[in-house]
Amino acid sequence: MNWERVFTIQNDTEFNEICLDTFHFQMNNVPIYRKYVQYLNRKIDTIDHYTKIPFLPIEFFKTQKILAQNVSSEIIFTSSGTTGMVTSNHFVAQKEVYENSFRRAFEQFYGKIENIAILALLPSYLERTGSSLIYMINDLMEQSKQPESNYFLYNHEELYQTLLQLKAKGTKTILFGVTFALLDFIEKYALTFPELIIMETGGMKGKRKEMIREEVHELLCNSFQVPGIHSEYGMTELLSQGYSYSDGIFKHPSWMKILIRETNDPLTLAANKKTGAINVIDLANRYSCSFIATQDLGKIYEDGSFEVLGRFDQSDIRGCNLLVQ
Repeated sequence: MNWERVFTIQNDTEFNEICLDTFHFQMNNVPIYRKYVQYLNRKIDTIDHYTKIPFLPIEFFKTQKILAQNVSSEIIFTSSGTTGMVTSNHFVAQKEVYENSFRRAFEQFYGKIENIAILALLPSYLERTGSSLIYMINDLMEQSKQPESNYFLYNHEELYQTLLQLKAKGTKTILFGVTFALLDFIEKYALTFPELIIMETGGMKGKRKEMIREEVHELLCNSFQVPGIHSEYGMTELLSQGYSYSDGIFKHPSWMKILIRETNDPLTLAANKKTGAINVIDLANRYSCSFIATQDLGKIYEDGSFEVLGRFDQSDIRGCNLLVQ
């Protein structure tokens, strides 16, 4: 596979060509996806555009091994979940592809990694194995040339002092934080650091009562004196992410695309600006499944950006990065 071509897609024509190539590859090589498409009784020769490609329900990652034939996995990412919950497994054939994907997207949205201090307040993720987020942040910390880059499990005083040092030095800083841990931190600490980028990466994880996103963001903005809270749209089943700069509108790299399907007819796509269920195309996911029907609700805009509005009520709560509004 020419990954450089995937990660440097320039237009919709190129995207469509690689989508169709990926679709045929996965039809021929990923048994679960092939069986699903055959079950739908779709005529393969009529699929000439990515909007016609069938999307695999994300629930299959909980019960099936979704991996191309004759390919072994280098790593398995698992979703978080409460005790007794069935979690997703993402069998990743090439760690290098995931690294390429998140490094390029991160640099596209935030600049050179080596110039950024990466701080992480992610206790719930560190206390389990198989987190794709932790894998990404470990790598970003290694790529960073800033000595302050580090994890802060429950040591809030050390995090506070580190933030003060980075502010004084004028170092570009990103703080990745799970929501409940960020709220725990601001109960004791506050500082004026308007240049700080706070990247919210998850919800309450059962540690606090649920709050609407606007309320959480207002508290964080006031405590850090930042203009807004950033967010990442990613999940265990994907190898690519989208980012929001604080307005709740996400953008994604060129090898990823969001489509919206009708909630009452999962095989039909909805019009722009209409609320529906989110379908994700992730071309980095070649050896798994690139066409995933999520349980997230949202809408897309004319420029391809998208908004996440919550989840289906019947969907169990998974370790993703959004708060139900």
